[in-house]
Amino acid sequence: MAYFSFTRNILQGKPITIFRGKNRGELARDFTYIDDIVKGCLGSLDTSGTSTGSGGKKRGPAPYRIFNLGNTSPVRVPELENILERHLKLKAKRNIVDMPGNGDVPFTHANISLAGKELGFEPITDLQTGLNKFVRWYLSYYGYNNRNAVE
Repeated sequence: MAYFSFTRNILQGKPITIFRGKNRGELARDFTYIDDIVKGCLGSLDTSGTSTGSGGKKRGPAPYRIFNLGNTSPVRVPELENILERHLKLKAKRNIVDMPGNGDVPFTHANISLAGKELGFEPITDLQTGLNKFVRWYLSYYGYNNRNAVE
């Protein structure tokens, strides 16, 4: 979870590692706020079928479904860094490195069409708002006292 390690390292004055893709391209991720994910999970429970039992004779197909939950708004990783810097009121020390050939993909994007159709799932928390809430929680939980951090 980049936002967590980025926040910790920025506050500790340590560098953050930002990977870049082929041809020096910036990576993008579909960041999703936890409250939105919880709503999707609860929606799946609220719309699930009845259990077929817990052993013995099978009485029907398992009522399991798979949903992709996400925000559908990929953001470049340097933009994540910029938002954190604004909320923390500190500048990050960057360590930009090439993504290994066997590393992650350069771009992620959630297709939430099935979750939207069957659960009414729609993420409502944009990255700016979610990171503001996260930074406030982080500073409070870890007892960081910097009156300049977070507006």
